[in-house]
Amino acid sequence: MNSAQASMAINIRQVGVIGGGQLAWMMREAAQQLGLEVVVQTPHTTDPALSNHLQSESALAVKAVLAPVDDAVATARLAAQCQVITFENEFVDLDALRALETKGVCFRPGLSVLAALLDKYEQRYFLRSLGIPVPAFSVITPQTDLSDLGFSFPVVIKSRRHGYDGQGTFVIHDAAELSQFWQGFAHEPTHLDQRFMVEAFVPFERELAVMAARSPTGEIALYPAVETYQEQQVCRWAIAPVTLSPTTQAQIQNIATQLLEKLEAIGIFGIELFLTPDGQVFVNEIAPRTHNSGHLTIDACNTSQFEQHLRAVCGLPLGDPALHTAGAVMVNLLGFETAVSDYVEQRQRLAAVPNATVHWYGKADAKPGRKLGHVTVLLDNSKRETAVAMAQHIESLWYPI
Repeated sequence: MNSAQASMAINIRQVGVIGGGQLAWMMREAAQQLGLEVVVQTPHTTDPALSNHLQSESALAVKAVLAPVDDAVATARLAAQCQVITFENEFVDLDALRALETKGVCFRPGLSVLAALLDKYEQRYFLRSLGIPVPAFSVITPQTDLSDLGFSFPVVIKSRRHGYDGQGTFVIHDAAELSQFWQGFAHEPTHLDQRFMVEAFVPFERELAVMAARSPTGEIALYPAVETYQEQQVCRWAIAPVTLSPTTQAQIQNIATQLLEKLEAIGIFGIELFLTPDGQVFVNEIAPRTHNSGHLTIDACNTSQFEQHLRAVCGLPLGDPALHTAGAVMVNLLGFETAVSDYVEQRQRLAAVPNATVHWYGKADAKPGRKLGHVTVLLDNSKRETAVAMAQHIESLWYPI
């Protein structure tokens, strides 16, 4: 961070956000609590960050820059309305943004941080250089012989960029599945070495995640680890707290702290982890932003991940990340059909669950797998079986039989 950017850490009141989905919407909610103004760069007025806030078209000029998130010319207009710019997603044009950074535009996290993390292969390479445990990995093309690389089935193939919510992640069980996978790209055979990576499948016992924040002064705040449950590489639910051995807790804390310090990161980061039966922790993926696995912090922690992120990027003291409840469960409300519906009846049933809060994103169209909202339920005990039973109950109220 240069001296000009350091001076901007004082009295930051206007924050630009690239992206206008539900993460930006929830960030804007937190900004109101902190007395901050948020300006969003997003293509459509129907995007959650705008549709859930705009009172009139006349307010649009000061609420948003209507443009694709990778439009750096539009980001220059965004920069003119704020003191710092942060990110809701990773669909940005880093090379174009660097030209703005050289002109003094302050991005948090910085573009050098994003450059180390946005490409999953580069992210893996960076983590390995720090000695942080990651699965074995390599680039892959249709000509790659996995046995030459020391891989055996099953393996995981990932898109190096722009994979999210299960998109771009493929678990391959045998040579026939691998051949079928590549057949899907027969019409675009070039540059596949820059598009995909392969990694060893980790036979995990549980999937975990931790939200970790760092401020410009180097202050770090780590949230309690959560256990997540994924189905077809999409998060279905998350529960907290998680009973872990002191050794495992120390591994997670060391990974998060080392990562943020080495990157000199500013903001909040979602770190997804595999826990093996013998207690080894591997990093699965890192998101340089607020993250789905941190949604329960809104209702269950003293400081939500969204407030914490804003505190970090604005140079404010970080808040207390501790749980203020014995236990909590967050369930994603995923689309299960193609429809135009606000699902009022299901939402009413969910809201009637004791200690439940329904967060509805206001998306106009439902599609299978699309995140339409989430529900958080506060629990009176920390037992895993209680949390899992509640997650299953919430899903039974949302999904059709």
